[in-house]
Amino acid sequence: MSFSPADQDRITHIFFPHLKRKTQEVLEAGGRFVYYTTAETATCILTNKQIWMRNTTTMNDYSEVDHGFNCLNASYNAAPGNIFNATLNACFPGLADEVKDFFNGWWPSIRQDTFIACVSEHLPEEDQHGRLSMWRAYGGQAGVALVINGAVMFSKSNTLNVFSSPINYLNPDAFAAQFEQIAKNMESEVDFIKSLGKEAVKQIVFIMLRFAVLCTKHPGFHEEREWRNVASPKMHPTDHATLGVEIIRGTPQPVLKLNLQNNPEKGLVGLAIPDLLDRIIIGPCEFPQVICSAFLKLLIDAEVPEPEKKIIVSDIPLRKL
Repeated sequence: MSFSPADQDRITHIFFPHLKRKTQEVLEAGGRFVYYTTAETATCILTNKQIWMRNTTTMNDYSEVDHGFNCLNASYNAAPGNIFNATLNACFPGLADEVKDFFNGWWPSIRQDTFIACVSEHLPEEDQHGRLSMWRAYGGQAGVALVINGAVMFSKSNTLNVFSSPINYLNPDAFAAQFEQIAKNMESEVDFIKSLGKEAVKQIVFIMLRFAVLCTKHPGFHEEREWRNVASPKMHPTDHATLGVEIIRGTPQPVLKLNLQNNPEKGLVGLAIPDLLDRIIIGPCEFPQVICSAFLKLLIDAEVPEPEKKIIVSDIPLRKL
């Protein structure tokens, strides 16, 4: 699908208001994200120039995909869904059933063939120390935060076929309220929606429903400020990732390995490590200076300019048990 910038902005306003709002917030805060992980994993990323995207069936987040589906299903079969389907049919008779059948047809693949890599919004005030709750959740005994420039996540190029979306932290009632608002947005824009054409609208609505399922989490996780980078190789094949099998915490599992390389000929820039990496924050640990020295060597090997300026040791004190 290809739309003018004005039409694309209008589509986002109607169908993806949360994405529009969160994108603006991130850009106003500097447009950066952060990947909290262990020093071991961060070393692998910089050495191999890859990030592994995990299948949702093997992640902690699998139950959260169920949470998103349950929220959508409850809203779809209640008043918000009635408004939503009536508006679709007002635009194109019979479209509501076509969308439902299309989504249900792809649902097994959405559950089984979705790979994600999660990052968190990074705020300027976290530059020196990171976020304590994220160190505790993801840093292990030696945590590292890779702060990244988010330009590639907002790129207009579809070459990568990896799509970024903010998490929406909602309980079923809050989800229903937002779903109803989208339905009302559609009601007020029927003529514009008709102008897009039936097949385009069908695809847009499918994307909306898919990401509503994949990117809705319980509100108890809201402080993570998470965004998900989503790939579905069967639905959207990509030349920039390879599917392999790795053993993670004792479990063999499929992993989609995303190559951190630019492809300027196809409009893909900002993904190579020297462009992508804003800074590294060494988390609370027993040997921060040793880890700092190791990552300096990794940055030199990755040809990152002025690598010594990219590494910060967090000033959060290590709490020993």
